[in-house]
Amino acid sequence: MWERGEGHPNTKVLVYYYPFAGRLKEDETGKLMVDCTSKGVLYIEAEADVSLKILGDILHPPFSYSEKLLDEVPGYNGILNSPLLMFQVTRFICGGFTVGVRLNHTMSDAIGFMQFMTALGEMIKGELKPTVFPVWQRDVLYARDPPRVTCTHHEYDDQLTSKNEILGKILLSSDIVQQSFFFGPVEMSAIRRFVPTHLQNCTTFELLTACLWRCRTLALQLNPEQEMRMTCPVNVRKFKSIIPLGYYGNAIAKLVAISPARDVCDKPLGYALELIRLGKAGLWWAYKSVHTIF
Repeated sequence: MWERGEGHPNTKVLVYYYPFAGRLKEDETGKLMVDCTSKGVLYIEAEADVSLKILGDILHPPFSYSEKLLDEVPGYNGILNSPLLMFQVTRFICGGFTVGVRLNHTMSDAIGFMQFMTALGEMIKGELKPTVFPVWQRDVLYARDPPRVTCTHHEYDDQLTSKNEILGKILLSSDIVQQSFFFGPVEMSAIRRFVPTHLQNCTTFELLTACLWRCRTLALQLNPEQEMRMTCPVNVRKFKSIIPLGYYGNAIAKLVAISPARDVCDKPLGYALELIRLGKAGLWWAYKSVHTIF
């Protein structure tokens, strides 16, 4: 276990991020809360009797060695009363090593966890405190009482319709294959050639999301009237008046774009791209209009 207090710099970072050293528990209403027990973060050292080359040149999902590089620990795999962070350092006979990490998502999103890891790296290198001071302040995410809904939130729509049940069965079939693709500058430049002039200022995120939405819809060969949705998380830390600098909890909202399969497939890429951009614009407007996150 990592303990708070004196010692290696990677233990001192928990003085600033002390909630990670605690455990989750439920209050009388079932709401999760952190019990600051100072029990620490689980740290595992492992040795492998093979070379790092066995993992291959490209590490991306699906990855057959993931369970060995981040092993399950009996008694420490639940949501409640379990370590909120787990690290496993595996050393190989060639001298190389890997670092596996498991994070309880209740505590932080990816950006918040990156902030923690940056602080860890800074203190390992000798800094006495993190450059960005961590902010807990979860009360900034509380809803108004009573809540005030200013627009339609399609992310909460009831999608259990007969057509969507058919789509669900297709997605769960054995014909669906998980695969990873990497899009670099060359690939993104090729995709951008299909974007109309008035949308050339789109972000890489918007463009790639629209492209994948269209390609996936084409590949599924669905009923033209099938409702297709693209839902993806968006970082809302741009609202600095709401989310303070250093906040490392979950600060994401869902972007939703909706269209019949026919239009996504038959219309140019710019059509899907505009829907993605409109979804983002609507999301920003909703948050700005109520000055809170709900």
